[in-house]
Amino acid sequence: MEAEAAVTREYRTQELAEAAGIPVRTLRFYRERKLLPPPRREGRIAWYDDQHLARLRTIAALLERGHTLGGIAELTAAFEKGRDVGQLGELLGMGWSEETPVRLTPEALADYFEGEATPENLAASLDLGYLAADGEEIVHVSRRLLDASSALVREGVPLAAVLETGRLVREHADALAALFTELITARLGEEAVARLRPLAKSVVEAELTMAMDRLHQRRNAGPAAHAPAEPQTPSS
Repeated sequence: MEAEAAVTREYRTQELAEAAGIPVRTLRFYRERKLLPPPRREGRIAWYDDQHLARLRTIAALLERGHTLGGIAELTAAFEKGRDVGQLGELLGMGWSEETPVRLTPEALADYFEGEATPENLAASLDLGYLAADGEEIVHVSRRLLDASSALVREGVPLAAVLETGRLVREHADALAALFTELITARLGEEAVARLRPLAKSVVEAELTMAMDRLHQRRNAGPAAHAPAEPQTPSS
């Protein structure tokens, strides 16, 4: 039974294209652009496996995030040449981000999330752009996000809920980024955005801390804090 479980599934060209949800001509185009590793040949038949399927799904996720095929080809080359994971941030669309990407095996990723690395959660992570997959290897775009989300899961918060919250946080973070970028650009020019970015980060961190403090105080105060004061009885 164990030997059977270790067998890698293989696909003919048409089967792989159907599994990835793309036309055969697109699959061949990716192969010509060297976005896919060569298939195993058996006579005139090309056999692909689950690593090829994972690569195709990663390509689709990166295209949805606005990457070009040229950028995806560079990312693929980085994996295949063993480039240090710290150099992958720009390729993953992180620009001058301070975040440090983390390279993981699927087993290591599963260990981080204690059995919650389900296909649905992995798909949600790919959709959010937290993960990029290349065959048997996975890159998480942020060490801090990885550590924080896994800590929440260890505390008992379902990973699906963590990812949904991450999606909502992303919306607010995008709005904050636009707010500060417009503020700085309008008064100091585009070139000042990178230089003053740490100030925006400090403002957001301070406001978030104070907002959580206010919320904590309101919740701990209870209904009595919001009740109207008792009228004073005039002394005789």
